[in-house]
Amino acid sequence: MDFFISTKKRTDKEELMDDFSIGGDLLIDTLDKLENINRWLGGNAMTVKSLKKVLKNHPKEQELTIADIGCGHGDILRDVAKFGRKNGYKMKLIGMDANPTAIAYANKLSTEFSELSFITEDIFSKEFKERTFDVVLATLFLHHFKEDPLVSFLENTLKQTKIAIVVNDLHRHTLAYYLFMLLSIFIKNKMIIEDGLTSVLRGFKRKDLVKISQRIQVKSQISWKWAFRFQWIIQK
Repeated sequence: MDFFISTKKRTDKEELMDDFSIGGDLLIDTLDKLENINRWLGGNAMTVKSLKKVLKNHPKEQELTIADIGCGHGDILRDVAKFGRKNGYKMKLIGMDANPTAIAYANKLSTEFSELSFITEDIFSKEFKERTFDVVLATLFLHHFKEDPLVSFLENTLKQTKIAIVVNDLHRHTLAYYLFMLLSIFIKNKMIIEDGLTSVLRGFKRKDLVKISQRIQVKSQISWKWAFRFQWIIQK
């Protein structure tokens, strides 16, 4: 761990979870613990609240196709499914992740949700680019990419999406880094500790999101949320 850190620029350091071949008990434990951390910090709820916001005027009788990219073990989509059932929406929910172990685990945990399906797919693949959606969710996912590939992905995905892209991602901030370092004292998982600190350094400042919005020529809504998150809604 670095005890003196600069958050002026995004780091290019890769995370351990960027290796899609990682599987087994370590990945399962990591996904479970990440879900608990994100729930405790309010991250999952933020994504659902953002979705509620973009669906405010959508007719509930019209089926929605919602994709969660980088879905991990599917916790976000299970929350979305519960939200949809509670509020009378008809939903077709698709979770996508390039790690086959994560997808297998997502399927195992989602047997009670017939509206959910999961596929192992790279978001830069031809297959993904041929899909269409109403809403695309990206929770703690876009920070994995450098700016140019991210801009290209968002430009393409906007063409595939009818309503909005809903982003929930990290605020790159010195205090966030040190708070996670403090939190890591209580986490018994080296992958989460190392990737968590790297994630903060790969996160965004508001000016980064404004710049990307300008590059893809959209008006977006950017709001800061606890704990050091940005809610970024790119609406059509």
